[in-house]
Amino acid sequence: MRADLHVHSSASDGTDPPAEVMRRAARAGLDVVALTDHDTVAGHAEARAAAGPVTLLPGIELSGRLDGRSLHLLAYLFDPDQPELAAELARIRDDRVLRARAMVDKLAGLGVDISWEQVAAIAGQAVVGRPHLARAMAASGAIASPREAFTRDWIADGGRAYVGRYALDPARAIGLVRAAGGVAVLAHPRAGRDTWVTDEQITRLAAAGLAGTEVFHPDQPAAERARLLALAHDLDLVPTGGSDDHGSLTGHRLGGETTSAEAYRDLLSRVPDCGIKGR
Repeated sequence: MRADLHVHSSASDGTDPPAEVMRRAARAGLDVVALTDHDTVAGHAEARAAAGPVTLLPGIELSGRLDGRSLHLLAYLFDPDQPELAAELARIRDDRVLRARAMVDKLAGLGVDISWEQVAAIAGQAVVGRPHLARAMAASGAIASPREAFTRDWIADGGRAYVGRYALDPARAIGLVRAAGGVAVLAHPRAGRDTWVTDEQITRLAAAGLAGTEVFHPDQPAAERARLLALAHDLDLVPTGGSDDHGSLTGHRLGGETTSAEAYRDLLSRVPDCGIKGR
């Protein structure tokens, strides 16, 4: 069984519509795909209708902040209509717009000729994120490709045009997900210096109810995977894997990293009343 538990669509900052993500998943020979768009579940209905032979694991990537650093959680099989969680998601999405507008202003001050209207047009109905800004920057000629925007010169964390935004305390986010009947997994904790999560912090999150940690991710080196795998064993966390595919922005790498069948079944076993029976 092949399960990719970290995938994005055009409902947030991926380039492919949810239905195309599911078609690509089938072509890649995947059995399970988790659609985990940033702070939204808007793509789930379309993905489910196009799932075909692939099992859709409904999910989301939640924005968090811990000890001054960005931290993301992958949440699965929760009720998106749970009132407190739904209110927090709406607040996060609203603040994303305010932040993007502020970053456009900062970029203009740095000589980048883009407008909010251009960024909004690229985002369309999606939850706006930095990749939409990056695509506008590339279209303006300020940079050669969207990837070049994610440096300290531009819009990476701490960059010249970076603006912070509202994000959840991770322990509270875990509690909200659990209260909504789901499970939370720490996303890419060792993918880079701006998103680095220490062993001590992961231990604290495990005590708060974290179900797993993403071990197999394209941006996590082999040595850190080994350390995370050992830590997951010690803390009884499920070691998951996912491609973090964003379509053409990440080179269409869907299925490039996966979760083992054993870990997938373990994750489902931690969800109350889970209706999905792993393939």
